[in-house]
Order: sequence, then structure tokens, then C-alpha cells
Amino acid sequence: MTATLLDDATQARVVASYLKLHPEFLSDYPELAAQLKMPHEKGPVASLATYQLQSLREKNAELERRLAELIAIAAENEKLMERVHALTVALLRANTIEVTARSVVAKLTADFHTDQVRLVLFASEPPLPRADWLIQVAGPDALPEFSDFLHQNEPVSGRLSIERLERLFGNAAAETRSVAMMRLGDAGMLAIGSNDPDRFQPGMGNLFLKMIAATITAALARSRDVS
Repeated sequence: MTATLLDDATQARVVASYLKLHPEFLSDYPELAAQLKMPHEKGPVASLATYQLQSLREKNAELERRLAELIAIAAENEKLMERVHALTVALLRANTIEVTARSVVAKLTADFHTDQVRLVLFASEPPLPRADWLIQVAGPDALPEFSDFLHQNEPVSGRLSIERLERLFGNAAAETRSVAMMRLGDAGMLAIGSNDPDRFQPGMGNLFLKMIAATITAALARSRDVS
């Protein structure tokens, strides 16, 4: 037992000597500093206790910041879900292609606070009343500018070339700085434009865009069947 105590004492001195030679050790291993127990005394020891406290405060501040971000994201997602639900309900009430198309544009403009909405329908029949937000073409081949996009089913967000902007938004192309585009199955496509260049960015989550596209695609198919 005496030998063990001597060994422990020797090891403690070795550790103490090492720490004296390497005062930055706890800076390199902050998790160790947070686990050490310090006596409540004044002097050099107090500086380590202060370091531990500061380290814990910084970690808590970072956790609080991340929690606040998650809460804000959850709140925004809840609002988006409510808007998608309202859009779905409005489209369920529509019974013609024209009412469906107008409901899409009205809800996206009012509830989603969009600057520009363009609904592109791949059919010239039935002909719908002319409107700034409506583009009726015979089919995808009539939009060669979007051939690459129309061959995929994933929404696309970001900035468009001036050629694409002018094809979709006409006179409003100059102030449209970012766009989200969705393929609506075989029915057409939807473009939502914003004056804010950061509103729609490449790589942003597209779950809600997919939900909106699926809802509108189903509503258009239903209204065609009814009529």
C-alpha cells in the first residue's frame, strides 16, 4: 500500500511538472478544464476557475444561439405549412381550369408574399382569359430556354439568365432577382419571382416547393377531369 501511495505521489509530481512546463495545456484540452474540481481559494488557482466558468458560459451562449435558430426555423416552417394548407383548401374548392389557375396565383401572391408569379400551362385548350401571370403554350418544346429544367422533376432556385427572365416575366424581368421554378407534371410549370436576390438560393431546402408543386399538379388534373 505504501508503494502504491509513493507511486501516486510520484505520478502527481510528474503531472504537476509537465503542467508547469506546458501552461497552455488546458487551452488545448478545454474539456479537461471543465471537469477539474477547484478549491475555493484566492490566488493563481482562481484564474483556472475563472477560465472554466468563461468556457462554460461560451458553450451555453452557443447552445442558446443554436436553440434560438432552431425555434425560429420551426416557427417559419409552421407558417409555411399553414400557407400550403390554405392553398390546398382553396384548390379543393376550384372546379374549372380557370378558377384553379386564378386560385393558385392569388394564394401565392397574397399568402406567400411573392413579387411575381407565372403559371405556364402546356395546352392551348381550353383558352383562358389573357393575364400577366399566365403563359399558355402547346407543350414543353415551345420553351427551349427551359429544356434542361423540364427534363427533371426537382424544383430549382436561384438566379436566371436574362433570356429566361424575359421569357417568363416580360417587362418585370429587370426587377426579378431570384426565382423558384417547379415542374407541374405534364400540365406545365410554375415560376415564383422575387425582387430580393437572396429570397431563392441554390441549395435551399425544396420540401415546401415540392409540396406546392404536387398540390397544384393534382388540382389541375382534377379540374381538367371535371370539365
